[in-house]
Amino acid sequence: MAAATELRELADDQLLDQLGDSKQELFNLRFQFATGQLENSARISQVKRDIARINTVLREREIAAAEATAVEDNS
Repeated sequence: MAAATELRELADDQLLDQLGDSKQELFNLRFQFATGQLENSARISQVKRDIARINTVLREREIAAAEATAVEDNS
């Protein structure tokens, strides 16, 4: 997965697509882990971190947008 700096270059819809894909992958990995079919259990942690990175970038953008509207309202 990409670093946070690379994620910041993506559009919101691309981030949301990646978020959905990562959540689906995490679901599948957990299912494989429960059934004993998962070979690389460290992948679960990697995907969880990727989800956190994507959520962080989305939240940063949400905060920036809120601050921009607050500045416009005060002007």
